[in-house]
Amino acid sequence: MGRKEAMCAELGMYSEKYALPAETTQEELVALVEKLNCDDKIHGILVQLPLPDGLDEKAVINTINPEKDVDAFHPVNVGKIMIGDYDFVPCTPAGIMEMIDESGMEVEGKHCVVIGRSNIVGKPMSMLLLHKNGTVTICHSRTKNLKEITKTADILVAAVGRSHFVTADMVKEGAVVIDVGMNRLENGKLTGDVDFENVEPVAGAITPVPGGVGPMTISMLMKNTITA
Repeated sequence: MGRKEAMCAELGMYSEKYALPAETTQEELVALVEKLNCDDKIHGILVQLPLPDGLDEKAVINTINPEKDVDAFHPVNVGKIMIGDYDFVPCTPAGIMEMIDESGMEVEGKHCVVIGRSNIVGKPMSMLLLHKNGTVTICHSRTKNLKEITKTADILVAAVGRSHFVTADMVKEGAVVIDVGMNRLENGKLTGDVDFENVEPVAGAITPVPGGVGPMTISMLMKNTITA
């Protein structure tokens, strides 16, 4: 949360943080969200996930006013993304699309492979690429012949949560590789889902970890809040 607070301060955006104790009950958390729903000076509500055991994540997200749901996790906003008529997009996929747009890269007609099917990244990422007329394949832990599929990708998005999962032999020459992974090694070093050192010579473009998708995620949170 520290970087989000710092970005709010840098932009001159008012923010409040509620660091609740671990013993907070479901009723107390829901009551706080409902209070913020009714607070006119708060335009965006973000609940830091995952929640501690014993708290119902789904119920808390469903309590957020969809117009203040700047993470775009509420079913109303998820549905809007599905049909392509949305106000907010989950921050990480939104940041990736911003990077693609800024680079001048065309998604239309490209084979886009997304490794990961989470509600936070994989699924919305696939929808956004589809809305840009990409041909999208979603891969996950049960996918067979994964290497053969990723090898055909013009745009490869790795959001699997496993350090160095994507290796050079899984990447087509000249492909765009976007690394969503944020994995902490035993030595404390932050690393992505892609074996950057060996994939970089093969890829046409690649995002680093740290310093790639991460800062874009926070920027898109700010953008969603301004939209709200």
